[in-house]
Amino acid sequence: MSAPQDSIAPSASDLGDALDQLKLSGDEPRLGPDGEPMPHTDEEYAQTQLTLRAIVSSKEAGVIIGKGGKNVADLRDETGVKAGVSKVVQGVFDRVLTITGGCEAISKAYAVVTRSLMEGAPSMGMGGVLQANGTHPIKLLISHNQMGTIIGRQGLKIKHIQDVSGVRMVAQKEMLPQSTERVVEVQGTPEGIQRAVWEICKCLVDDWQRGTGTVLYNPVVRTQGVGAPAISGGSSYVQDRAPYGGARVTRTGNGADFSNGGSRPYARRSDSDSTPRGPPTHDENGEEIQTQNISIPADMVGCIIGRAGSKISEIRKTSGARISIAKAPHDETGERMFTIMGTAKANETALFLLYENLEAEKMRRQQMAAQPSE
Repeated sequence: MSAPQDSIAPSASDLGDALDQLKLSGDEPRLGPDGEPMPHTDEEYAQTQLTLRAIVSSKEAGVIIGKGGKNVADLRDETGVKAGVSKVVQGVFDRVLTITGGCEAISKAYAVVTRSLMEGAPSMGMGGVLQANGTHPIKLLISHNQMGTIIGRQGLKIKHIQDVSGVRMVAQKEMLPQSTERVVEVQGTPEGIQRAVWEICKCLVDDWQRGTGTVLYNPVVRTQGVGAPAISGGSSYVQDRAPYGGARVTRTGNGADFSNGGSRPYARRSDSDSTPRGPPTHDENGEEIQTQNISIPADMVGCIIGRAGSKISEIRKTSGARISIAKAPHDETGERMFTIMGTAKANETALFLLYENLEAEKMRRQQMAAQPSE
């Protein structure tokens, strides 16, 4: 008979679970980065949409894209991801690979990329990159605020990822110039990198809110005017000066400039920067006027503009640069484009002040989040 079983009193843990369900039922479920309820199973993680970027060299970018864009098109077809590589910027030898899709698709895509780089290394003259043990490094770009989730308390999480995947991971301590992203280098076989990227994606999904407001790294030519504040220390990813007679415009963006030989899904305002325009090319002292575009996360725009435009006015006054702000987002990320026009010194000063405001706002939000709620 089933009566004795039905009359068993529930345990304390059962009551706790029931209470938790009651609490959740009255509130909206916590949402993931794609706006859907947070995943709990591997099947749900596999479908959760995410973007994971990586730094690649110009030669590696050529292998990834392939002749006429064939390789990147095959990558999309094989894995179902959206993938592209940022545009070439004269004088800069790094580009950004952007892959968007479900966590499972992203991890498969990075395995395909690793395999293609290993196969393409000898023919591309990428001496020293191909390892004798059949491994290859991938330099992932991770938000500084999310790095703790990947490293874990006392390094336990990053050790777990390495143990289950067989890869070697090294997290750089410094943020990349003019960004709040850091590099996590993952060295392993294609299969190992697939497993490691899967684990990393799950970490990023679980902690996605800390990634909001990230200032994305973009490989650009950076000029340092005399007296301009230095934004970052030296980095192997950055050229210190634009070559004489080289590109007149420095560019930033969110790495979604897809150079694959076909049409790009997003029309970027920076595409036409090099086209001659009406505004003057030199100031009254004969110094060259440069134009630079940066993408600012939508939820950070207000902190830069300030009440009644007070902060942006102060930045304009202090730097001497002209700064205009797009009224609408420039693509589906919701980010707003800031256009800075001025001398190299003025632009560097303006950028320094903009990022200083962003950092101050992020610190303020972190402090507020850390305060215990009453």
